[in-house]
Amino acid sequence: MTDNNPKIYQHADSDGHFRRKDSAFRSWVSRNASAEFPAEQGRYVLYINYGCPWAHRANLVWTLKGLQDIIQRVVLDPELSPDGWFFSGRWGSAEKDPLYGFKFLKELYFKADPQYEGRYTVPTLWDKKKETIVNNESSEIIRMLYTEFDDFLPETLREVNHPGGGFYPEKLRSEIDAMNAWVYPQINNGVYKTGFAASQESYLENIYPLFEALDRIEAHLGQAGHQPFLFGDHITEADIRLYTTIARFDVAYYLIFRCNLKMIRHDYPLLDRWYRRLYYDESELTRGAFKQTTYFDSYKYGYCVAIGQKIGNAQLVIPAGPVPDILPPDQST
Repeated sequence: MTDNNPKIYQHADSDGHFRRKDSAFRSWVSRNASAEFPAEQGRYVLYINYGCPWAHRANLVWTLKGLQDIIQRVVLDPELSPDGWFFSGRWGSAEKDPLYGFKFLKELYFKADPQYEGRYTVPTLWDKKKETIVNNESSEIIRMLYTEFDDFLPETLREVNHPGGGFYPEKLRSEIDAMNAWVYPQINNGVYKTGFAASQESYLENIYPLFEALDRIEAHLGQAGHQPFLFGDHITEADIRLYTTIARFDVAYYLIFRCNLKMIRHDYPLLDRWYRRLYYDESELTRGAFKQTTYFDSYKYGYCVAIGQKIGNAQLVIPAGPVPDILPPDQST
């Protein structure tokens, strides 16, 4: 691996705007035994890294659902190299792909499709039987994980038995989908459109909608029925999808991505309380899944690299703060 190719850091298009490309593999694992990709214990592999928020979504649901003995998880390094995501043995990653001995995620993509020309992204859901990628779209992978492997789980971890109807309950789907529709472009992807902006115009065009959306979340949490979680007493997909961005905000996006109009801990008291409630929970509600899947040091490192601070022989300088990475559970903001 080399780090002297600046092209990998040119995230923005020629007009200075960052535009995320669509995922390429969109098949579905189903609990239906006659499906093209039927749910089976030990058949599928979830490739992630600890730095990427989209991979964090999948890792979080994999942990919340207790799928450790059902779906194999393989971890890559959080640094984006000129050749894409890779295995290194650092940051809790595997030294090489345990299935094929690959060193780069792109090798898995080419095994699935020798003519593949898209991006090599995580999370990636791999089928060991058909030796192909099932899906590399995080929003679809997490929905598969909610329900399609429930036949292999204890009764207490199945969606049908979750209080409130599970992570994507029928009665809240329209509200969750409506929130996803603006949280994704303005917050989840908004931090990237701001951080990877390559012109002042693009930066200013994206930073204000980002904070308008964060203001909207704060207002939402102040409304009746929107505590302790976004839609009441039970954790839903909306909480999962927002959490992975907020966990990175103060430690990475605020400074490294120049998303610096406000900080979560100082300027959004309700949002910060919601965030800390999830992070510190150790009850049966989460069994510590949010804290277990959050890696602050890898965020600081990975985003410094992503923004282009490690081109050529330049030394990587990682910000020391904020201190602490997250406020204590009982501290007022």
